[in-house]
Amino acid sequence: MELAFIPSPSSGVLYLGPVPLRGYAFCIIIGVFVAVWLGNKRWIARGGRAGTVADIAVWAVPFGLIGGRLYHVITDYQLYFSEGRDWVDAFKIWEGGLGIWGAIAFGAVGAWIGARRRGVPMPAYADAVAPGIALAQAIGRWGNWFNQELYGKATDLPWAVEITSSADGRVPGTYHPTFLYESLWCIGVALLVIWADRRFELGHGRAFALYVASYCAGRFWIEYMRVDDAHHILGLRLNNWTALLVFLLAVVYIVLSARKRPGREAVVEPGAERADGDAAADDATVDADAADAEDSRKAQDAAKDSDAPAGAGERGAAAGDAGEGTERDAKKDVRDVKDGADSAKKA
Repeated sequence: MELAFIPSPSSGVLYLGPVPLRGYAFCIIIGVFVAVWLGNKRWIARGGRAGTVADIAVWAVPFGLIGGRLYHVITDYQLYFSEGRDWVDAFKIWEGGLGIWGAIAFGAVGAWIGARRRGVPMPAYADAVAPGIALAQAIGRWGNWFNQELYGKATDLPWAVEITSSADGRVPGTYHPTFLYESLWCIGVALLVIWADRRFELGHGRAFALYVASYCAGRFWIEYMRVDDAHHILGLRLNNWTALLVFLLAVVYIVLSARKRPGREAVVEPGAERADGDAAADDATVDADAADAEDSRKAQDAAKDSDAPAGAGERGAAAGDAGEGTERDAKKDVRDVKDGADSAKKA
């Protein structure tokens, strides 16, 4: 008797009138919004402009969806092109089926195009959006829960997922929820990249490479638990080999990049740097104008203070000149009196 399990939804589609609202699509859309939101915050913190991440995502997201679908269809072609299958189903992306390897590869191409159009270095952009991509994957994996897919071996653990559908060869029962394991792992990857980026100031694409390596490490053992049909090479599923190869490439990149280009980019968006410089220049100009106005006011006050003593001095000088003139007149009168007295004596 199962004491507990994770129930699966009876249907992955909710109809709003004639409009179908699919849980898988909702999870993808929510994941994209979270990735852009977090990437924008990290980009601004690195010195970039607000909105740049969203502008580049306009290119990256469609490319990623196309790439993810192509990888799934190519690696699981028997689901669409074998006898009794309808090849038109290959275009029904809303029914599930996105390969993360193709999504990241093609999404990187789209991001590269958008980054070139904005004059942004692609490695710096990749570092900014890496944790957000991991969170988007964590949210997107719940779309597999709506579609009752991506589960592992049968189990009676309390967190087992209950599969009720019998379509496409499914056997109802309780199984390991590998979609949940991968979702939790991706959350841990996002936290790891954020911590490592702050601790070691990762730059030049190393934060993104850390995300790739850590995701591949988890994907390897999670993929090993899955029981859905897949191509096998030397006893391992194709995605196991892909995860192993991509993990090694990411580690090599981290080592070589750290040796060749240590540290972090000083400038991630030249336009943002010029805008900041112009704003600083404007502030400096305003401050200089204010300082000049203050100096002018002080000079006027000093001139007023100096005018009063100067006027008093002139009035004093004028009074002194008047006093000297009066004294000279008095002396002249005395001399005239003496001259008159001497003339009278002679007479």
